[in-house]
Parts: sequence; structure tokens; C-alpha cells
Amino acid sequence: MLKLMVSFNITVIFAILLVACSSIQPTPEATPTSLPSSTPSPLPTETPVPTATAIRTPPALPADFQTGELNPLDVPRAYIPNTCQYLKDKWTSTNSAPGTVLMPIMFHSITKEGESNANQISLKDFEILMRDLHSQDFQAITAQQAADFLNHNAKIPERSVLLVVDDRHYAQYFDEFFRQYYEDWGWPVVNAFISFSGNTQDLWDENISLEKEGWVDHQAHGVVHNIPINPGSSDEYILGELQGSVAAFQQYFGKTPIAFIWPGGGFTPRGAELARQVGYLLGFTVNPRGPVMYNWIPLGDKADPNRPYFMPEAEVNDPLLVLPRYWDTDADQHIDAVRRIGQEAAKYTNTSKATELDYYDIVCSLQYGPIP
Repeated sequence: MLKLMVSFNITVIFAILLVACSSIQPTPEATPTSLPSSTPSPLPTETPVPTATAIRTPPALPADFQTGELNPLDVPRAYIPNTCQYLKDKWTSTNSAPGTVLMPIMFHSITKEGESNANQISLKDFEILMRDLHSQDFQAITAQQAADFLNHNAKIPERSVLLVVDDRHYAQYFDEFFRQYYEDWGWPVVNAFISFSGNTQDLWDENISLEKEGWVDHQAHGVVHNIPINPGSSDEYILGELQGSVAAFQQYFGKTPIAFIWPGGGFTPRGAELARQVGYLLGFTVNPRGPVMYNWIPLGDKADPNRPYFMPEAEVNDPLLVLPRYWDTDADQHIDAVRRIGQEAAKYTNTSKATELDYYDIVCSLQYGPIP
């Protein structure tokens, strides 16, 4: 009985354990949580540092052209104050080439009988001079062409001559001595005309006709004329010479003169100042110092004991109003020197071209534009 009860109890206990075990649910295996895939953050882009623009240093400009062909006391002067405008006009391809030279020559009387004084040239010597100028490729120009060249380097022949006849002459003088050169070679002549109140109507009429023909270019030579302007001249007298010429030219020739040929070669700083105020672009002395080029005019600083009649011009401080002129009686002796000066200047200037163009590009081009 006891074994039966023990067996029963074991059976019951086993059954209870089976039921208990069957009621316990197995713990599910943990599934690993998938983490979101991480997108790598882009590295910050570096802001580019601008490359520093190299600062270009303008080169030093070359010294002005010098020549041994001039007298040591005759020093070339530059007169264009604006360096950028000067370089642009100098190197513009349609303007005058470097070394273009202008030779002004003064004439008074031409005599068939022979030379009788310093103001007269014989017809024979005159004809030789004109032939020699032509054979060396010189061409005559007008006062306006000279002014445009000297102020802006406007195009003129590379060897130019300005034939300036002083004083009053009737048409016969020009017809006899100069017309053939106009007809054969196209050479004009400048007449430095005295606007004297006592001029006859015939004289005016004949010169008016010459002016209208277009080959005699009349320019101012004063009114009183025989009293040269000097340090003692009053403003009233100087203006009478300057403005009196303008008024007469406007009345008779229908034009305003641009050049004043100083009567007797007399000039002063005050005279030049007033001439500029009146509107003259050029002035001519009787000092045969040399030829002129663009921004290059030989002047004297002081009196020369070997040439006492040369008045120093430098104190005027306006080279265009004290331009030199060769005398007709010895101009032929200077043609070769004038030609050589032009050649030397062209050679010198072309060696400095790269430097000047580099300077212009750095300093001037932004404001003045490229050189045509």
C-alpha cells in the first residue's frame, strides 16, 4: 500500500512539473537592432585665396635725344607737359615717324645782281638752295601743318621745310621767285606780312588773291614792325602788334593768323605770354640754332659772345613761341646737318621704343587707351 502511494505521488509530482514546464514560454532570441547607415560628412571646401596681381614697376624713361650737330650753347628743350599724351602722339602709327625734322628758313630779298647785304640772297644762290632741298627729299609745308606737327606730332614729310618770306611783297615777287616751285613740286610759301595801316589797297588786293590761290600762307609780322618788341615795350604796344595783325588778317584775308614772326627778331617773356593769350600757336625768331622736331626745340640759355645777335630764348619758358629760323644766305650749308640730326634722332628713338611703350602700358593705357 505504501509503495502504491509513493508511486502515485511521484506520478503526480512529475505531472505537475510537466505542466509547469509547458507553461513557460521560451525567451525569444534578441534580434540585433540595425543602426542607420551613416553618410560621411563632406570635408569643408577651402575658399581659394586669390593670386596677388604682380605690381609692375614702370621703367625709367630714356633721356632726351642729344646731338653733336648743334652748337654746345644750343640746348634742345622738350615742351609737352603731359608724358602720357606725348608718348601716345609719338608712337601713333598714323602720326609723324621718329626723326621727322622741320627746317624753318627766313627770306627777305632775292636779288638778281648779287648779294649786297646780310638780308639779301642772290638769285643764283636761292636757286641752288631750293634744288638742294628738293634733291635731299625735303618738302615744303604750311604754318598750320607746322603747328599740328609741333603740338600733336601730326603727319608731315619726314624732311620738311618752312619757307618764311618776311615783310611786304607784291604778287610779282612771289610769281617770279616762288610760283615755279609750287607748280613743279607743290611747295607753299609762308609770307610774314606787315599789317601796316599805310599799306596800299593794291598791295592788299594782290596778297588777297595770292592767299585765295592757296599757296601763299600769310602769317603775322606786326603792324608798326620797325620798332621791335623789347624789355621796355608796354603791354599796349605789344598787344597793338599782336591784336592789330589779327584784326587786319580777319578783315582782309578772312582768317586768323596762328604764327607770329617777331619783327626784327625782338621778343620778351611778356610778349610771348601775351601772344599765347591772343591765340598764337607759334612764334619765330631770327636765331638759326637748328631744326626742330616734335617735343624737341634747340634754345639758348645765355648770351653767346661769338654770336652776339642771338637773343637767349630759354627765359621765355614757351619754346613754341621762340622757334629758330635759318637765314637764307647760309641755309644751304646746314642741310646735311639737318638731315643727319633727323637720322640720329630716329635711330636713338627706336632703341628706346620698347621702354617707352612699356611705360605707357603701365602708367598711361588705363586712362588714355591703347596706342593706335
